[in-house]
Amino acid sequence: MQGTMTGDAPAPDTFWQRVVREVADDLASDALDRDRAGKPPYDEVARLREAGLPAVLTPPGPDGRGTAWPWACAAVRRTAAADGSVGELLGRHAALSWSARFFAAPERAAVLERTAADAGWLWGGDTGAYGAGGGHLAAAEPLFLTPVADGFLLGGSREFATAVGLADRLALDAVRTDTGDALVVVVDPAHPAVAGDPTPGRFGQRLAGAGTVHFDDVPIAPDQVLGAAAQDEHATVPFATLAPLALRLMLANVALGVAEGALAEAGDAGRAGGFGPGPYGAADPAGWRPPGADIDADALLAYGELALAVHTAAAVVTGANDAMDDSLGAGRELTADQRAETAVAVASAETVATRTALLVGERVLGLADSEGLDRFWRNARVLVGRGLPAVALRSIGDHFLHTAHRASPQWM
Repeated sequence: MQGTMTGDAPAPDTFWQRVVREVADDLASDALDRDRAGKPPYDEVARLREAGLPAVLTPPGPDGRGTAWPWACAAVRRTAAADGSVGELLGRHAALSWSARFFAAPERAAVLERTAADAGWLWGGDTGAYGAGGGHLAAAEPLFLTPVADGFLLGGSREFATAVGLADRLALDAVRTDTGDALVVVVDPAHPAVAGDPTPGRFGQRLAGAGTVHFDDVPIAPDQVLGAAAQDEHATVPFATLAPLALRLMLANVALGVAEGALAEAGDAGRAGGFGPGPYGAADPAGWRPPGADIDADALLAYGELALAVHTAAAVVTGANDAMDDSLGAGRELTADQRAETAVAVASAETVATRTALLVGERVLGLADSEGLDRFWRNARVLVGRGLPAVALRSIGDHFLHTAHRASPQWM
């Protein structure tokens, strides 16, 4: 899982690659049982903490802490292949751990990142309700900051996709009641004025720790305010507007991991227990092809199409990861043009990855008779349901029509 460089940070050594593989293998061993139980992911988060991954999947620092962006994406993707819920939980943590660097002054960001890495904080929240593009997103409940003498009081409720009741810190955006400006703040969810309600019985991503968090006049000190939210990409420094793009790209890696996990499990099931029922089974009335029997041409074609779709999505997502890595490495020197290229790369990655996850998740159900394969499709449906594919495609079309180098765009 080697990647390119984010700033001056090398990808982690083989020790951490082995740790990720071991965690993923451990999660895969009981993924179906845990999905059926649908309990809050206390045990899953404990596994991540014990392995040290929350501290590792953080922005690279000058003292060697943290990790390069492409490697973090690869670690999340590998985890998502084993368990899509835990992959999303870890992926959102990795993206949100960059919040201080995106929104705060460099000195403040360095202190907070060091503190978070040393303590192994797990991040939750959402900084995109007032994200680049302007205005409040209807899908996210507004949170409000009321000015007081020594800072603000945070009020309101909002649904979060992961880590409710489990995160060590929440990074979120809220609007000032006096000016209407949106700020990004860091909240300790252990404060008594913060309460979380897990969401039971979810259709998919059951173990991500989704739920609603209520903020009842939570005191926000000045040092908990990171800075202004990236409400308008034209009125904000380009680097800050990478925040929503980083989260979207990380979720594309999660979707790709779900697709890879579904295809791998279907292939294993087919080799071990036969193919069918469905259009690819044997000619007997039950439609069952016994282990060891030759696989018919239609089944080979189906597996080949899905494998090609996954490989194609992986190429697009990897290219976007590298583009994001370059933009993150540019820091405050990031130009608007480079940010635009990265945005289109992210839109391409999320579109291809989510479509592939849905395609593979649905079609493997007819390829192999394996209990629990449906969880991949359910997880993909929930992941895709949060996205806006039409918006992503329009941004790609706009870039295509208005760039001067359509024949060889930078983001391909």
